[in-house]
Amino acid sequence: MSNEEIRNGADAAAEEETRESRNFIEQEIDKDLAEGVYTTVHTRFPPEPNGYLHIGHAKSILLNYGLAQEYGGKFNLRYDDTNPTKEDTEFVESIREDVTWLGADYEDRIFFASDYFQEMYEVAVKLIKKGKAYVSELTAEQMREYRGTLTEPGRNDPNRDRPVEENLDLFERMKNGEFADGERTLRARIDMSSGNINMRDPIIYRVAHMTHHNTGDKWCIYPMYDFAHPIEDAIEGITHSICTLEFEDHRPLYDWVVREAEYPHPPRQIEFAKMFLTNVVTGKRYIKKLVLDGIVDGWDDPRLVSISGLRRRGFTPESIRKFVDLCGVSKSNSSVDYAMLEYCIRDDLKIGCKRMLAVLDPIKLIIDNYPEDQVEYLDADNNLENPELGKRKIPFGRELWIERNDFMEVPPRKYYRLFPGNEVRLMYGYFVRCTGFDKDEDGNITAVHATYDPETKSGSGFTGRKVKGTIHWVYAGQAVPVEARLYENIIDEEKGVYNADGSLNLNPHSLTVCRAWAEPALQDVKPFERFQFVRNGYFCVDYKDSREGAPVFNRIVGLKSSFKLPKK
Repeated sequence: MSNEEIRNGADAAAEEETRESRNFIEQEIDKDLAEGVYTTVHTRFPPEPNGYLHIGHAKSILLNYGLAQEYGGKFNLRYDDTNPTKEDTEFVESIREDVTWLGADYEDRIFFASDYFQEMYEVAVKLIKKGKAYVSELTAEQMREYRGTLTEPGRNDPNRDRPVEENLDLFERMKNGEFADGERTLRARIDMSSGNINMRDPIIYRVAHMTHHNTGDKWCIYPMYDFAHPIEDAIEGITHSICTLEFEDHRPLYDWVVREAEYPHPPRQIEFAKMFLTNVVTGKRYIKKLVLDGIVDGWDDPRLVSISGLRRRGFTPESIRKFVDLCGVSKSNSSVDYAMLEYCIRDDLKIGCKRMLAVLDPIKLIIDNYPEDQVEYLDADNNLENPELGKRKIPFGRELWIERNDFMEVPPRKYYRLFPGNEVRLMYGYFVRCTGFDKDEDGNITAVHATYDPETKSGSGFTGRKVKGTIHWVYAGQAVPVEARLYENIIDEEKGVYNADGSLNLNPHSLTVCRAWAEPALQDVKPFERFQFVRNGYFCVDYKDSREGAPVFNRIVGLKSSFKLPKK
């Protein structure tokens, strides 16, 4: 074999490896560009403004934006607001905020499908004139009867062969408000015997006398999604309409609309699998019920996987982008463990967060041999893994707060924290030995007593003896009261998401509120600041309920996890 043949073989192998490393959407786009079908890439994220976005939407946002970035193209944000019954300006604003927060830059390209109502109407008139659409008088129930089944063809609508001029007149009268809701519809004239039920003369316009959030009362007829969506894409010059798998059976109708509307550069629809998380609630109607029933305190409750809920809890855009990247792009539906999302936020925060002292379930520790009026300031590393974050001074004195579970009167085996006679290290401080404890009249432990060894101060180089346990603490004399909220899954994971009647299996312990004590530096903090509370997890300052000098901290995630990245 010649050197040239060897080189050609190596180049071919490298090209094949590169091709296989690209997801199937990238491969399709590469093919379209190579064959001259398109000369650029233009994508969009088209949410309906009828609720808050959730983690599944993040995949679509970042996928569409990422493709535009990869190919040097453009990315649009478009509100698919063709259904006035469910839409609200509150959702319009929340969606804009979520997309921006995730880092998907649509520049000045923010659009509303309702801005295209006139052109959609004109396309419908064009279809009527071509004999491709007709006005139907069938009720919804009759239409279901005529539609057929998966194994039986449908029957023609009695109005299917209505003359063009009559259809034009009726459609004009629909627009002018002469018919009640549901009294007339406009149907595409395609094929009632098609094996794809979506192609059996689908409704493309219906009468709905409702005020629209954007167009007011200008229209009383509204286009159906399957008709409107391809037109919106074509108007905006979208090249690749990336959507989820449930629209795969709708693709023939998408192609039919742009073809019959005679757009010169029709967009192409490509479907990918949704991202499902195990044991979480993403359905808008379920979340809406949780909000209305007062079980959560809004669409941004930190127990929800809405994007605003994740942001409020303390997740970062970087962690969500990493999560979406790890999930990948596929044509097969699968579920992802929520623990992988937690892994991503831990990985993002572990280097950049200061590690602070806060006691969530406090009990008093009294060091009886420490001078009563003395306060000293100890050196503490802000993050041992990131020296650039520097050090700080923390106060230390005779009375401290420690975690209640860091003391046991009668400990089990291999318990290395405080118990009578045992010695532990106070983080950044001294060795202390437990000498006793106080109880109230009900037998509850109210305080723990200890003595300290001045020679064992952290950083002094003391090597005389070792201890197995280290606990954290806060000096009671300067501790600040804070509220810490600990979250669990709002779903009872052992029972699954849904009850037999379709209601949610709610976890009664999804929120625990702690009246905690924290070191003084945690009093003056800003909303969305994130910290590691040593031994307790990562926390974020709640933007909604915190007040000046009285912060509320949401636990983002605990410190430990059994989750491991799957091997490649």
